[in-house]
Amino acid sequence: MASSTTTRKPANGDRERLDRDYPERALENRPTVDDRTGADRNADIVLGAAVIAMGLLAGLFSAFDVAVMPALTAGDDRTMVDSMQLMIDEMNNSALFLLTLFGAPALAAVAFFQARRSGSARTAGWIVAGLAFYTVMVVVTFAVHFPLNDDLMKAGDPARIENLAAVRDDFVTPWVAWNIVRTLALTAAFGCLAWALVLRGRMGRTEQPQRTAGYGRG
Repeated sequence: MASSTTTRKPANGDRERLDRDYPERALENRPTVDDRTGADRNADIVLGAAVIAMGLLAGLFSAFDVAVMPALTAGDDRTMVDSMQLMIDEMNNSALFLLTLFGAPALAAVAFFQARRSGSARTAGWIVAGLAFYTVMVVVTFAVHFPLNDDLMKAGDPARIENLAAVRDDFVTPWVAWNIVRTLALTAAFGCLAWALVLRGRMGRTEQPQRTAGYGRG
């Protein structure tokens, strides 16, 4: 006796139920409005890290303006020279300070290329402004502070310096004045990077409704 295999066709009720459930499943599988790509999240992290690093530098240099140098210059010449020599040596050998000093512009540069790649010209422009202000700090440091620091270190042991007051005066006046310029430059760099981060956040919120509309049309 021959056997035959029959294929069951979906009943009208099953077909209607499938048609009704399809849009719901499509909505469940659709990326939500808050979903962001890995590249977007990575760019946020890099730019945020650049803002933090630049803020740390600005805070450090500001501390010299408002506390460290006023306290040292209020003391005697030997204390001031000896303390600055120790501080210069410590900072030149501080891995954390050097990491922050070079890490801030490196992170900002990466954030700039990420902004360019994402098509955010305004964000990239503010990052460039931040790097420009950072460059001002670097120029002042190389032109003024490095030579002053070297001269102070070469002066030797404060106990053996003959004209200690002259060494102190030659160092303090230009060092303090130009450090204010460095602080202002770094503060401006921090502000530019922070605003770039704000613009990036706004851009992400603007793109989300567009993505949602695109999914709806699909």
